[in-house]
Amino acid sequence: MEDDVTMVRVAELYYDEDKTQDEIGALLKLSRWKVGRLLTQARERDIVRIEIIHPRARRLGLERQLVEQYGLTAAVVVPAPDGDDGTLERVAQAAADYLSAMRPVPRTLGVSWGRTLRAVAEALPDGWATGVTVIQLNGGVSLNRRSGGAAGLAVTIAQRASGHVSLLPSPAILERVETKQAIESDRTVAAVLEEAGQAQAFLFTAGPCDATSAHVENGYLTASDVEELARRGAVGDLLGRYIDADGNIVDPQLDSRTVGVDLARLRGAERAIFVTAGAAKHDIARTVVANGLCGVLVTDETTARALLEER
Repeated sequence: MEDDVTMVRVAELYYDEDKTQDEIGALLKLSRWKVGRLLTQARERDIVRIEIIHPRARRLGLERQLVEQYGLTAAVVVPAPDGDDGTLERVAQAAADYLSAMRPVPRTLGVSWGRTLRAVAEALPDGWATGVTVIQLNGGVSLNRRSGGAAGLAVTIAQRASGHVSLLPSPAILERVETKQAIESDRTVAAVLEEAGQAQAFLFTAGPCDATSAHVENGYLTASDVEELARRGAVGDLLGRYIDADGNIVDPQLDSRTVGVDLARLRGAERAIFVTAGAAKHDIARTVVANGLCGVLVTDETTARALLEER
């Protein structure tokens, strides 16, 4: 008990009064070594908690745990603001920062699409890299002519790197298998898909299996379609492909009408950067990370803790 009282007093003097360890030792008649040990114990026992408050702060301890437990190349975890307002923007900025700092700079970058990737594209500064070719990983021509979709965000990322863009001129999901096969056999489309599959780095997100899905928003599927996929075990979509908790395709017939790079290209790739934010995507995030479908994870603190608790 006496040591506890001394520990609290040492912590107060050090953190609240800005005293040096030597000054604290002189005041309390302790050696400098004893003061340092008590400060360390105060941290270890959660008597003292230090929090860095800044939108671009990171949770380094959670990052280390995620890398260790899931065998990732790297993890970036940002604090989640109260009420989750602004979580997407923080995660997008962290992804943009990671991409800007990546060395060596990828000469080719495959990208998916969706609201999360749109936020990442907008967070990237002009000159984040030079001469990068950005390639669409999956089809994304909107059926309802919404602006700012797959092509728009790929162009934005490329323009801000003074680079080039290779667009995939196809819807995400076709109505007939024969149509999909004909499109993918086209020389131009086939070349884009081959280039995307061989990209030096991948930047992608995943969508939940519910009515908020970008596939519903863009007119590819109805809310009842995704409800049926969820009933069959789907936890979300990755590159437009609906998968279950084990990473398996849920509806082979639907998948046969989906245009894009095969998920096998992501598995085991060190520079497969997965960006995800928010509680609605916890299930699909867990699937992507646990099944080796990404090498780098960029996410928020709440998602990170959910992944570690599950493990």
